Amino acid sequence: MFWRTFILLTMLLLGSMLAWLQTMRQLEFEPRAIQTAQQIAALVNLSRAALQYADPIARVSLLKAMAEQERVRIAPHEPKDRFVPLDNSALNRRIVAELVSRLGNGTVVASAVNGEPGLWVGFTINGDPNWLQTDLDRFSPTNSTTWLIWLLTTGAISLAGAALIAGLINRPLKHLLVATSRVREGDFVAGQLDEGSVTGEIREVNIGFNRMAQRLAKVEQDRVVMLAGISHDLRTPLARLRLETEMSVGDPDARAHMVADIEQLDRIIDKFLDYARPGHIDLKPVSLNQVVEACAYAVRDHDDIRINIMLPEQLWVMADATELARVLSNLLENARRYGKTPGTDVTEVDIAARARDDWVLIKVRDRGPGVSESQLADLSKPFFRGDTARTAATGAGLGLSIVDTVVNRMGGGFQLTNTRSGGLAAHIRLQRARRVGQS
Repeated sequence: MFWRTFILLTMLLLGSMLAWLQTMRQLEFEPRAIQTAQQIAALVNLSRAALQYADPIARVSLLKAMAEQERVRIAPHEPKDRFVPLDNSALNRRIVAELVSRLGNGTVVASAVNGEPGLWVGFTINGDPNWLQTDLDRFSPTNSTTWLIWLLTTGAISLAGAALIAGLINRPLKHLLVATSRVREGDFVAGQLDEGSVTGEIREVNIGFNRMAQRLAKVEQDRVVMLAGISHDLRTPLARLRLETEMSVGDPDARAHMVADIEQLDRIIDKFLDYARPGHIDLKPVSLNQVVEACAYAVRDHDDIRINIMLPEQLWVMADATELARVLSNLLENARRYGKTPGTDVTEVDIAARARDDWVLIKVRDRGPGVSESQLADLSKPFFRGDTARTAATGAGLGLSIVDTVVNRMGGGFQLTNTRSGGLAAHIRLQRARRVGQS
């Protein structure tokens, strides 16, 4: 928006400057031509009169004084003289025409005679042809270099003014963009805009945005309270139901299935609670190695998953340790359910990471069947389950959505891809941190 406004203002200013310049030159053209011709004609007439009525001895002194003091030289016009006419510009043509009308039809105006530059005017004294020579720049109009310097100076000042105006116009939009980004990340307080702006339209927009942000904050708070309340209210009857099932159902197989269903409901409630957590996260230096080891340790007793860890030593990231563990646990659980190696009942997961500049890139991949390319973009959406997940749906479809939300809250990025050798890979990018105590 800034560059678009700046370019439009620049085009308007340059167009106005060029139009003004052309208008000034046209308005100046005729007066300058007449004035220059008048000055040259007056000089010729005065020189002719002075020489015509001076005696021969005084004429020599007069010619010498004119050459030394006024830079005007009178020389005889020989038939063999070679002269170069003035440049055929519109201004010069007008000056020559005006001189001919004032000095007579035999008037010759040249820019050089016999290779000597200057302003040369041919005239007669008592019937004898003569040349009057003076400096060419004595009557020259403002040259193109002067106009160019003036135009560049004015253009530079105009461009600076255009940049300032464009910045002032776009500053409220920039503030609105920053506030929108903060609201999108769940920081409703930091997204407040100035309601005391001088411009009425901007003030109304800022007031409307602030009211919208306050409304969204209340809606978000009500959502969190509602989900937390529902989850809390459901857990109590689920706990009683599980206890009664274990005590009253005699068939061990039926009891095991009922307990598994109750545990599944309890896990779904946990997912809802995770998804409804507030958006603000305090980032601190966290040892990625310790978090990965803790998550792997939590599932080491499961026979249906094997984890291969390939991390460099002392890799630290800016994160929340609990939230980062929740991210990795969700990825491991998702891989355990849907990423089993074809032909087996075991999921093999590789966890690798490396540092690049100010970021740490984490990769969690399984060796399962992967997913279709058309579904990759939808896997991190809430309540979406791929084809494999639908056929064995035991969750709420929130695992990968929680991962995406939490990683974004920590200022990172999350992406899912299919690997060339088979399987689904989760790519996480987090800010790199120095080890605590390291300078």
